[in-house]
Amino acid sequence: MKAIIAGILAMAATVVASNILVEYPLPGVLANWLTFGAFTYPVAFLVTDLTNRARGAQAARMVVLSGFAIAVVLSLIFADTRIAIASGTAFLVAQLMDVTVFDRLRQASWWKAPLVSSTIGSMLDTALFFSIAFVGTGLPWHTWALGDFSAKMIMAMTCLAPFRMLMAVIRPVNRNDGMTAQSANA
Repeated sequence: MKAIIAGILAMAATVVASNILVEYPLPGVLANWLTFGAFTYPVAFLVTDLTNRARGAQAARMVVLSGFAIAVVLSLIFADTRIAIASGTAFLVAQLMDVTVFDRLRQASWWKAPLVSSTIGSMLDTALFFSIAFVGTGLPWHTWALGDFSAKMIMAMTCLAPFRMLMAVIRPVNRNDGMTAQSANA
């Protein structure tokens, strides 16, 4: 249960930080391409994928839904309402898709499930978030979305390293029965 609570808190903190940081473009020439939120939000996919690997899809969904509820409330307090609504919508759709794709690919090579699920989730998240949050604002949301997605892909590949390292200490669950691989072999 501690792992689930840690996942929920990590998820909520990541989303709230990202919702605040998305309102701040990088300085200089990158201002039209990236916001600081592009570098924090991909951690949400790492949290989801590690929970999915360690505890299974049901636990990952619990982390997503609980983290979502906490993050929406906190985002309504600390971030712009438009950003909070866009984030909540994009987050829920993208993270639940990530859980589903990861679970279906769980038996493939160690890198395939986190990379493919994060890629699909990031595409959904980026499209939904930027179109809901910034359409009609006059801000360069098209280029922010492109820059954001590019950063998410770089972060998804970068997050493979901590995912792999943490796999050494996490006992993954079998897809079919929810048992850990170690307990199934006992």
